[in-house]
Amino acid sequence: MSVRAEPGRSNGRLAGWLLLVGTLAALGYAARLSGDGTPDRDFLYTWTAVVGGVIQFGIMLALVLALATGGPMRELLGLRRPRSWGVAAALIVGILVGTLALGAALDPFLQAGAEQGLTPEGWDPERAAPFVANFILIAGFVPIIEELTFRGIGYSLLGRFGAFAAVAGTAVLFGLAHGLVEALPILVAFGLGLAWLRRTADSVLPCIVLHGIFNGLALLASVTLAGNSGG
Repeated sequence: MSVRAEPGRSNGRLAGWLLLVGTLAALGYAARLSGDGTPDRDFLYTWTAVVGGVIQFGIMLALVLALATGGPMRELLGLRRPRSWGVAAALIVGILVGTLALGAALDPFLQAGAEQGLTPEGWDPERAAPFVANFILIAGFVPIIEELTFRGIGYSLLGRFGAFAAVAGTAVLFGLAHGLVEALPILVAFGLGLAWLRRTADSVLPCIVLHGIFNGLALLASVTLAGNSGG
């Protein structure tokens, strides 16, 4: 299966995309090294997180759309109907189960689940409103932006170097862009699954669905399995 070539101005777009992804990674690791990379465990119970997330990912979306402007935007972003929603659904389940199993297997050694520090340690009904808003942001808005960034325009731009470059390249850069160390193997593995789904479905839409389910399950698990935090 061939990867669709991205015509016209590809070198400039690729340089711009690499600069965007490199900046995300640099900021993430810089914050980690400075000790500011892990927010408070109750961060998702605040409206500050909602506003900050909307601004951050809104800027990302604007930059991605700017990179795609002047070209075949829908083609670059992979915004088309999948070859088969049935095949895509089966892959979504398989990749999701495989990623969760890998995370559970590696967690005793890496403790990757606690590294980012975003998930709260229990449910606080008194602060349900900002948590629900953050849930919508992280399980809905963020997957759209990240998938358009990596499995959308990133996959298309790297596709001219072959399927391996598109799949592996977007997976590794997706992992690095999160600015994490212990969680990097799991993020890269998840990125490989997402990129393989993108290649098989020839669409970014199933990737958005899978990413949203994954993020949503992580947040739900954080407030249901850890017990009630009591505020």
